[in-house]
Amino acid sequence: MQKSEKTHIFITGATGYIGGSVLSALLSHTKAKSFHITVLIRSPEKVVPFNNVGVVAVVGSNQDLEKLTEHARGSDVVFACADADDLPAAKAILLGLKKRYDETNKVPILIHTSGTGVLIDNAAGNYATDKIYSDLDIPMIESLPKTQPHREVDIEVVAADQKGYVRTYIVLPSTIYGIANTLLVRLGIQNPYSKQIPRLIKASIDRKQGGVVGKGLNLWPNVHISDTATLYTTIFDAAVKGSSGAGHGREGFYFGANGEHRVGKISEIIAELLYEMKLGESPEPTVFTEEELQKYFGGPNLGSNSRVRAERAPLIGWNPVHTIDSLWASLKPETEAVVTEMRNI
Repeated sequence: MQKSEKTHIFITGATGYIGGSVLSALLSHTKAKSFHITVLIRSPEKVVPFNNVGVVAVVGSNQDLEKLTEHARGSDVVFACADADDLPAAKAILLGLKKRYDETNKVPILIHTSGTGVLIDNAAGNYATDKIYSDLDIPMIESLPKTQPHREVDIEVVAADQKGYVRTYIVLPSTIYGIANTLLVRLGIQNPYSKQIPRLIKASIDRKQGGVVGKGLNLWPNVHISDTATLYTTIFDAAVKGSSGAGHGREGFYFGANGEHRVGKISEIIAELLYEMKLGESPEPTVFTEEELQKYFGGPNLGSNSRVRAERAPLIGWNPVHTIDSLWASLKPETEAVVTEMRNI
């Protein structure tokens, strides 16, 4: 195959939990030999391991705006998996994709990572909301104020699609769980852990007691990390194929969810696990103080509601296999991994 026939892919966040899982899925894709993949990474020592699996690694970060523009300009598809709230980075990537369109007259693809955190309220753990967002209900999504997390960047991404120089697909994962077990994790070049649940475990260990926000009544959706990776590749396949069923731009919001949980139940299970491990004073979680919420989580968002119906991705073939039972089963290994990590610090 001629190099010009290859699909040029650029990925940010490739050593992260999401980005590394997406990259690993692309490396095992049935069309992997037709991909030319470039990643932007912070650590020079990881360049060679990436090269060894056939990936070009460029040293840099989301702050290197010129590099983002340059590599987006050279790509047919960009996966932005680094920071859902980095507006300058998003603009730099879009600038590169516009240059690609201007130079080739072909419309490139951006698959951008946002999150269902864009939907959060101020419940502080004290109630479950009745408000549920469908990713097929565009007016409901567009009613979200710009002040919501991720929203400002999402608006910029959609606006670029409307200008016609790029097709944009926004992925909104929910509470992602499970320890990633990918090729990149085994090579030691990908973070295998999520943020949300391990952060709760670490806070509970530090305060020597499982903690809960308010009454723990708020609800969040969830999705396993391997199902998250297939969500991205399902969107990628449909986008590259030009499938008419794959909405983009205003209609390009894809919730990543395959279950819903009461956040307080996670707190309760973690409190029990830590008590059994003699790292908690009681099997019942105690309420985080305002000071603790600020210290451990930067605020009360863990007590928010975020409720969704992930209806768009199944229309293009996404078929998640992990259910809520997988979430509950993941909490013990997650807790054990965090305990081991903190003991080794």
